[in-house]
Amino acid sequence: MKRDFADFWNLLWEAALGVCAAFALLNAFAPHQDLPWKPLDLNHPIGQATAAKVSDFEVTRASAPEEVTAVTEACMRTLREAGVQVERADDRDDGGFCVVQGAVRLTGGDITPLSPGGLVMQCPLAVRYVIWDRQVLQPAAQEILGSPVARVENYGSYACRRIYNSDQADARPSEHARANALDIAAVTLEDGRTVSIVNDWNGQGPEAEPRARFLRRLRDGACRVFSTVLTPDYNAAHRDHLHVDGASRGLCR
Repeated sequence: MKRDFADFWNLLWEAALGVCAAFALLNAFAPHQDLPWKPLDLNHPIGQATAAKVSDFEVTRASAPEEVTAVTEACMRTLREAGVQVERADDRDDGGFCVVQGAVRLTGGDITPLSPGGLVMQCPLAVRYVIWDRQVLQPAAQEILGSPVARVENYGSYACRRIYNSDQADARPSEHARANALDIAAVTLEDGRTVSIVNDWNGQGPEAEPRARFLRRLRDGACRVFSTVLTPDYNAAHRDHLHVDGASRGLCR
């Protein structure tokens, strides 16, 4: 009986050593972006753990003010460490479901500017935009169109409304009502060309194929960073823009 007990503990000890060794190897050699315990680095490729790391910066309406402050400051610190200029914006409560917490404003630095600029958005959405910009937008533009992107034309982030501007009381609130969504209309390249959703998603002409391929690359990459990505393929309401957001649900169309 004593020998059986000793053998059990020896086996348990060997298993524990094996687990520790496996963890050490994983920690040393697995890509940083695939390990949830490693801090988020916006210069790393999109990995298996990227979305979970970004979600650590999310707050809810139930979050206490001190929690909102602490989490948002940590989020802004991550942006600044990546060379992005960001400032805290005023949170707002316009009544009902139109509440913005953890609001920030991207002001410059190592980032493709939004036009118009000065948008107020939740900090995790800003992080997602920077990741998409660095890991999807700029590489795709260089590869497919041969020019960097100068700016991203958009239709804004915050809007106190329900989905599709519905006036029905049972319609779901839009993520725009939380400044947790961004509508991207077009990108302007440094060589002066503009590639727009409305003209180039299913466009015509000599540049139609690369432009359409570029926009679908942006969509596919956005689906790895944002929770919801909606395009003209989804419905007519998105015929002229790419909607991206950080909602708890997920949909890529």
